[in-house]
This record gives sequence, structure tokens and C-alpha cells, in this order.
Amino acid sequence: MDIDLNASYLFWDVLFSAIGLGFFMYGKKQQAMVPLVCGLLLMVFPYFVTDTLWLVVIGGILVATPYFLRV
Repeated sequence: MDIDLNASYLFWDVLFSAIGLGFFMYGKKQQAMVPLVCGLLLMVFPYFVTDTLWLVVIGGILVATPYFLRV
């Protein structure tokens, strides 16, 4: 498995992890499952995605999910 560790990958990784931490803290405080789960996924999925394009696509979907999916 080839990992593409360039500056853009690391930037997006840190950005999505920070947003995920915010979602996680918000979801835990408000007892809202959608932001809580999306926050966990945003913090964990960069460990499994090695391509910058897929990192941005999946991260964008996970960031937008709590806005469109309100339970």
C-alpha cells in the first residue's frame, strides 16, 4: 500500500480531524447521534484513506451529513 504523504493530504487530514472533534464534542453535549457519529468518522477515516482526492470527497460528505440528515 502506497501512502501519499504530501502537504495537501496532511492539511486535509488535520482539517477534517479538527472538524470531527468539534462535531463529536457538539454531539456529545447535545446528545445528538448524527454529529457524534460523523465526528468519530471524521477523526478516524483518514487512517484508512490514502489518496488525497478520496480524502476530500469522503470528508466533504461527512461534513455535510449533519446538515442534511437531522434526526
